[in-house]
Amino acid sequence: MFATKILKEKKSKFNGSLRVVRTFGMGTYIQAGGLTQSGGIVETIWRQTLRQIKANRQEVKEVLILGLGGGTVAKLLRKKYPETKITGIDIDPTIVELGKKYLGLDQIKIDIKINDAQKELKSTKKKYDLIIVDLYNGDKFPPEFEEDYYVHLVRSLLSRSGISVFNRLYYGDKRPQAVKFGNKLNKIFSKVTWFYPEANVMFLCSN
Repeated sequence: MFATKILKEKKSKFNGSLRVVRTFGMGTYIQAGGLTQSGGIVETIWRQTLRQIKANRQEVKEVLILGLGGGTVAKLLRKKYPETKITGIDIDPTIVELGKKYLGLDQIKIDIKINDAQKELKSTKKKYDLIIVDLYNGDKFPPEFEEDYYVHLVRSLLSRSGISVFNRLYYGDKRPQAVKFGNKLNKIFSKVTWFYPEANVMFLCSN
C-alpha cells in the first residue's frame, strides 16, 4: 500500500471539495469529490491519448483546452509541441491555483483564462488545430455540452485538418451516457475514433 499524504484541502464553488494528494506510486494529484482531476492517473490517460493524436497529426500550432483544471494536458502538450500556442479555459479559479502551486502549471507558457467554456466558444473566431474538451466537475459532465449546438460550435472552430478530443468517463452507469454521446459525435463529425485508456473513452474527432 502506497503512503498517502494530503497536501491541501480546499472548497470550490464549482468542484466542491478539492484535495491535493501525494503518494509514492502516483506522485502529486488533485481530486474533486474523490475523483482524480489532474496529475496521477489522469496524466497516464492523457499521455496515451496524445500519442494517438501525434500519430494522426504532425503539426499543431494552436490548441484550445476547455477544462484546464490543474494543467495536466497543457504540460504534456507543451513537451510534445514546444512552439505551440496553448489557450486553457477553466471556470474554476481554485483548481487552477492549486495546479500552479502543486503541479507546476505556473512553469509552462500558456494563456490561461478563467471563464465559462460556453462563453469562450461563442466569443472566439479563431481556428484551432487541436481542441481538448475535458469539462468534468467531479464525475459530472455538463449536460449543455452534450447538446448539438455546442458540439457543432467545437467543430466549427477546428482548422481544416484539426482534431477535437472529448473525454468521457467509461465505467458503470457512465458507459451508456458515453456511448450515446459518441453516437451523436459520429453524426456530426466526418471521422470519430473511439479510444479507451483506463476507465475513460476518448473521442478523437475530425472534419
